[in-house]
Amino acid sequence: MNPLLPRANHQFNPFEPHPELDGVDIPDLRDVDWVGNSDPFGIFASRGMAAPKMPPPSEVRREASNRSTNIFTHHKKLLSILERHEATIQKRWEKKTRTQRLSILLQAWPDMPPTHRPDFAAFRKHGGNLNSVAIKHRSSFIWPIINQEDLGDPKTLTLLLNSRGRNPPHVFAASDGEGMHLGKVTTAIVAIFLNQYVMMLNGVTRQEDYGKLVAWEEHEDAFDWMHTRKQFLPGEGLLILEFQERLLEFLVDCCRAILHDIPLDQMTSDKFAIQPEPPLKESLDATGFSTLSIMAKEAPYRPPARLDLEKIESLLSARTVRAEDHIWSLREDPSYFAETILEMKEHLLDIRPTTKSQRDDTQWARAIESVLIESFFQLESFAELRDQATHLRELSSKYGPELSPQKDLPEEYLAALLRFRHYLNQVTKGALSQLNLSVAASPPLRAFFVQHALGSTKSSPIKVLPNSAMKRDKVTQHLIWLLQTLWEDGHDLFLCRMTTVIDELDRLLKAEPKALELVSPYIAMLIGELSIAGECLRQLEIFQPWANGFEGALVDRGEGIKKEFKEHTRVWTLVHDTLKGQNSVAVRQLGDPSGGKFQYPVGKRHNKANVEALRRSEANLDAFWNAVDDMLYQKAGSLNGTAYKRVLSQPRYLQRTPEWVEPAAKKEEKPNQTHQQSNGSYEYVPPSSWIFQGAGSASSGRAEALASAASKVKVKRRGILESESTSENDIVPPPPGSLPDLQPTFRVDARALKVFRIVFFDPAANTSAGEVAWRDFLHAMSSTGFTAQKLYGSVWHFQPTRLDVERSIQFHEPHPRGKIPFLVARRHGRRLSRAYGWYGTMFVLKDNN
Repeated sequence: MNPLLPRANHQFNPFEPHPELDGVDIPDLRDVDWVGNSDPFGIFASRGMAAPKMPPPSEVRREASNRSTNIFTHHKKLLSILERHEATIQKRWEKKTRTQRLSILLQAWPDMPPTHRPDFAAFRKHGGNLNSVAIKHRSSFIWPIINQEDLGDPKTLTLLLNSRGRNPPHVFAASDGEGMHLGKVTTAIVAIFLNQYVMMLNGVTRQEDYGKLVAWEEHEDAFDWMHTRKQFLPGEGLLILEFQERLLEFLVDCCRAILHDIPLDQMTSDKFAIQPEPPLKESLDATGFSTLSIMAKEAPYRPPARLDLEKIESLLSARTVRAEDHIWSLREDPSYFAETILEMKEHLLDIRPTTKSQRDDTQWARAIESVLIESFFQLESFAELRDQATHLRELSSKYGPELSPQKDLPEEYLAALLRFRHYLNQVTKGALSQLNLSVAASPPLRAFFVQHALGSTKSSPIKVLPNSAMKRDKVTQHLIWLLQTLWEDGHDLFLCRMTTVIDELDRLLKAEPKALELVSPYIAMLIGELSIAGECLRQLEIFQPWANGFEGALVDRGEGIKKEFKEHTRVWTLVHDTLKGQNSVAVRQLGDPSGGKFQYPVGKRHNKANVEALRRSEANLDAFWNAVDDMLYQKAGSLNGTAYKRVLSQPRYLQRTPEWVEPAAKKEEKPNQTHQQSNGSYEYVPPSSWIFQGAGSASSGRAEALASAASKVKVKRRGILESESTSENDIVPPPPGSLPDLQPTFRVDARALKVFRIVFFDPAANTSAGEVAWRDFLHAMSSTGFTAQKLYGSVWHFQPTRLDVERSIQFHEPHPRGKIPFLVARRHGRRLSRAYGWYGTMFVLKDNN
């Protein structure tokens, strides 16, 4: 295992150089000059391998023609069978036991590998010695979708039959070539070499032209077709033809076995009428919801998807909202702030100053620094990606009707895609960097690592190595290998691709409870970050055939994109430098949660002691953010143009606890004394960042202004704005929820109502604090018009379908228990209130009559 070598005081910054690939010997075949004067076979000789075969053009044409004929023959048979019997095939296949299904599969493909992604399994097992077993595993690398684990379930084969039978072969050419990525980059598959020719597959509908070999000199566009990857190198084209020929033959054999009672000569005869195409059922997990992992698993068995920019925009918009809510929660909720700081502290690599006191002070300072930097960069990164996705969707609508596999993308559209791809890669590197710094320190996994300081100073590197005293079982070893492949961001990740590794990681966490126990909630959150970026990258990968040409297009545009990125993120880097080092130490004492400074008994009955504790914690939190905002303004400026500034400039308010009023005194109030709230209500004050609108000032001056504003704005829980102000300049706009109720009333069942009474907990009402089962929360959200989809890690994506808003929202599934703690449930309620204006009294029990 390679050591981790982060600097002891290093924190999250996705915009630093990433030298981890320097000096790594990656057999990247893209670097080989296949068409120039250099030796195109040097890489094979350097690895002790024979050079690729170099057949003459006549032999390549003959093989391509034969395979093309067989492909169209098999496809015609398959389509004829499906037109008459697809519904019968689906019903029979679903009713069969797994043993019966495997028997049919193995008759048609006797050496079918047993596991999902057999190419990845072979790579993990043999690693650097893959060449020695390449012949044995060649089938796994060419047809990774052909395996017993996937095809043995009730639905996958029927998906594959439908997609391959109902669509012509050329539709799959680019995706079939991409499916062999791991085999090609590891040289487990070695294609033949034929220079100065291109093979025609994309967009080719006629059998006599499918797989046609065209010399560069025969057509003026032939070289461009190959260079821009709109068509294929001859060796790659032959592999695609081999793939499709064997696959279609296999599918025809499966149909015949399933329809064993129908004579072969009658199966496609007029005896059976052509039927309408039957619908395919939606795939759901055990909880009845769609998941990203199911979609990823089924994608190779469906027709190649088009670039789904609406999905990308929805994912990024919801993630941006979650980043905004995270910042608001850090400022509003003392318990959330304290828990976040403590969680970060537990995921920092250790450093050992002279005394324990110095060590603790430094660790708290590093934790606070990390939380501040991470929250800022998450918001800026995902807001930028969301805005770019929105622009891409607009360009797609503009140019979509003109797109053709035979044509280049419009320059404006291509430039925007390449820019989006670069930003995605940078955000991914940031998440991988944070994973690098956190896995070995996370409480469930830290026992499997040992740390050694390579010097006596705080800036000395820390070397993290495996703990030889701790034995790793098979599950633990597999988990750490997958996480390490991600965090190293090097050789193995290049070969496997991040999307493949995340898919495998998700499968392991679902299949093995032991693996799930070893992943802390924070690490699960980082995996979720990577899954969102990874899904966006996956969407770009399937944008074929143009995606194959992205690397070539970057040759002339790459430096310009990097320069623009550096300039665009200049303010981000300034904020990063402001929040780290001695600056964070300066605010550490205010943000240090030790000693009960942010103890927040919000779930307890309101009495004088509890109310004073709530107000004390809220005041401590406000003082911390006053200091942070002053520091940012003085050292980084107004932050104009940043998402952070836009969020904190919104007319939102922090919910704060009013002073305690004795019940006897409350009863003596006259009816028109509306300035004082009931003990179960809240007052609202603007966040400290309002000062960004003008010149900086001292924290104490800001606290006085906040106190003054708070005394002039009192808001009842049920939504009527009250103010004692007599000056127009003193009036502060009301917080969300303080205006008359314009929201619908949701009539829900008792199960959902119980959830919402906890989520929108009101200490003055007859509700009680308690946990919420995650499945109950899913049920409650579904009952109000949301569809839920499980992403990776612990992230769930909620998309409104029956509401008058399009804004999505994301929540983390509680981990490792399936219960949402009360304080977390209450935070979910605040997020729903900020996003949709919801409050507790909107939900009533529906009449079952």
